[in-house]
Amino acid sequence: MDNSERLNLLLVKLENLLLRQQGFEAEIEALKQEVKALQSPGTSFTPPPAPISEPIIVPPPRNTPPQAVTTQNISQPVPNPFPPVQNTPQGNFADRFKRENMVKSDFEKFIGENLISKIGILILILGVAIGAKYAIDHDMISPLTRIVLGYAVGAGLMAFAIKLKEKYENFSAVLVSGAIAIMYFITYAAYDFYSLIPQALAFVLMVVFTSFTVVAAIKYNKQIIAHIGLVGAYAVPFLLSDGSGKVGVLFTYMAIINSGILILSFKKYWKPLFYASFGLTWMIFLAWRLDLGNNNNFFALSLLFSTIFFIIFYITNLAYKVTKKEIFGFSDVVIILLNSFVYYGVGYLILSQNKNSVELLGLFTLANAVIHFIVSLIIYKKELADRNLFYLILAMVITFITMAVPVQLDGGWVTIFWTIEAAVLFYVGRVKGIAIYEKLSFPLIFLALLSLLQDWEIYNWYYYGGEPQDMPILNVGFLTASIFIISFIWMLNINKVQTEKPAEWPWMRQILNYGIPSILLAVIYFTFRIEICKYFNYLSQSTRIALHQRIGTDDATYEFNYNIDTLKTAWLYIYTLFFAAVLTYLNIKKLKNQNLAIANLVINLLAVVIFLTHGLYTLSELRDHYLFPESKYFSISSFNIGIRYISFAFFALLIVQCYQLQKSALLKKDFKTLFDYLLYISILWIISSELINLLELSHSNGSYKLGLSILWGIYSLFLISMGLAKNKKHLRIGAMVLFGITLIKLFFYDIYSLSTISKTIVFVSLGVLLLIISFLYNKYKHLIIDDAEVKN
Repeated sequence: MDNSERLNLLLVKLENLLLRQQGFEAEIEALKQEVKALQSPGTSFTPPPAPISEPIIVPPPRNTPPQAVTTQNISQPVPNPFPPVQNTPQGNFADRFKRENMVKSDFEKFIGENLISKIGILILILGVAIGAKYAIDHDMISPLTRIVLGYAVGAGLMAFAIKLKEKYENFSAVLVSGAIAIMYFITYAAYDFYSLIPQALAFVLMVVFTSFTVVAAIKYNKQIIAHIGLVGAYAVPFLLSDGSGKVGVLFTYMAIINSGILILSFKKYWKPLFYASFGLTWMIFLAWRLDLGNNNNFFALSLLFSTIFFIIFYITNLAYKVTKKEIFGFSDVVIILLNSFVYYGVGYLILSQNKNSVELLGLFTLANAVIHFIVSLIIYKKELADRNLFYLILAMVITFITMAVPVQLDGGWVTIFWTIEAAVLFYVGRVKGIAIYEKLSFPLIFLALLSLLQDWEIYNWYYYGGEPQDMPILNVGFLTASIFIISFIWMLNINKVQTEKPAEWPWMRQILNYGIPSILLAVIYFTFRIEICKYFNYLSQSTRIALHQRIGTDDATYEFNYNIDTLKTAWLYIYTLFFAAVLTYLNIKKLKNQNLAIANLVINLLAVVIFLTHGLYTLSELRDHYLFPESKYFSISSFNIGIRYISFAFFALLIVQCYQLQKSALLKKDFKTLFDYLLYISILWIISSELINLLELSHSNGSYKLGLSILWGIYSLFLISMGLAKNKKHLRIGAMVLFGITLIKLFFYDIYSLSTISKTIVFVSLGVLLLIISFLYNKYKHLIIDDAEVKN
């Protein structure tokens, strides 16, 4: 009986003892319950189930003939008075014993057979490198002898590894990788440091070693060979470097290593190897290139090798997708984006730091787009990978084309291109159901908006209206804005129709639902506002008069028609009132959008408030310019007075549209009271302004105080009458508030500046008005009571 059979027999005996122990424990527990039942009369006792006997079979010794297996090879059944406890947390003792020993055995095997060998070969390589460096520094052996000995060590290690392959494959694989790394070291040193072999032979040898590494990694099916043999070879230039700066050799050497990894990628799914080479290559290259600063001595070399590395890593990453039919994942997005933008960043840096190549930046950006387009076309035609990879690469095409435009062009062309691109992507993404295109259109929409704002130079336009030579409508800015508006109207219609498909990012679609119409409205408003500014700016420049000019110089003092700037502000208010009214009308009659109705309400209120405050003040400035001209060079026409009534007409148009809006079913809440306040306050404000205007035109200076007090008193009486006639309590209360303000104004402001006759007129007038109001309340008090009762 050998040790394994004896171990099995002992385990069976242990299991029998455990079963008997469990039986005893169950019997003791049953006895305790029976004792408790006897001590507490009335408590029922349930006897345990009948005992079950389970035979524990002892396996027969190895090599025992089948006919020799008798009952003597099987242990007798062990009586078990109670069933064994099943599914204990600790589990079966024998199973636990085997698992613990297996874990210990696997861990010990990993350390002994795997980890120690790899650490050993790395230490060996480092030791050889340190020893070689010591011998070189102290001139202990000649350069040729060093190289010969190095090759001899590598070849010996390789031969020893091949001999051990049949019995110790894992250990042999580690030795092979170490031998390959040593061969790389020696070849690099023989060419770069000692010039013992020509460049062509050095590259041939490196290609041979790389090829051998690839074949060995595939033959052994061990990734460790590729890791130590290829990625480990990156350390060659740094361990043996003498500062000679032969970067061309270094990067060619790295390109050969990466080519070997590329070939491996078509055979083996060893992505950690790819990640390691990808990171090391770009780190080494970027550290070298950034250290150069503005030094352009390596312009062509750095551009060439960055392109080579980019293409190698691009093809390598795609090889995993194509050959392994791998599903496109997050790591692939990271690698593709990193590889593309690191290469583009390096190329942009190289070209921008060379004054002779700055103009090629746009072409370089477009070349990146072409590369990605060719790749996406191949994937699409050959159906080499899943759709997500195709869409990502196509998105890279769009991204680089988008970047190429501002790099190469400027002004409105960038805005036009980004706007059209955003609209096309939005159409394809929403209508064709390709989510990534809709996501790409999202940042482009806001990029186009920012570009348009930059074209406008919005603060400059607001105050000055652009350059003097810009004719209204007939300019590039208006063309750019028109294309922007048309594109956004198209996207708005698509967004309105294609809403049934679920979105991957619902929050993004929610933003677009409000963002596109909001941007569209703002752009339409400011587009025509800017054109109005351009017109008046052009008109103002045409009135320029040179007052003083030095003889023989171009220096001069100019004067412009100051009235034109004020007219421009007045026309901007008229345009704003017209825009708000038309927008409200279109929504009521055509669009019928509830969200837009709320926006209409807010916009209209803002337009009314701004016009009643600053707008009327602007109109009063125009009146003053007409009455009291400030310059003898320019004549001010009566149009300064006429524009006032044009403004009132458009203001009335907006009030009418506010009334139609509150009557429509677009607003969920009842805004009748709000509209009444808006209407009657606006009327009071307008007639008060007009009273002052008429008094100023008649040169009745100071009489507006008396006129306003009487006007407000009469208007209070009017509001009381309307409140009583229409049973509107808020009008009656408003009238009382207005009358109170009038009385406060009379006693604390008007009385000190009025003559005796004026005071008499005011007090008599307001007294009569108060009596009339009191009479109306007494006469129609039943209407007020009835109204209150109805509401109750």
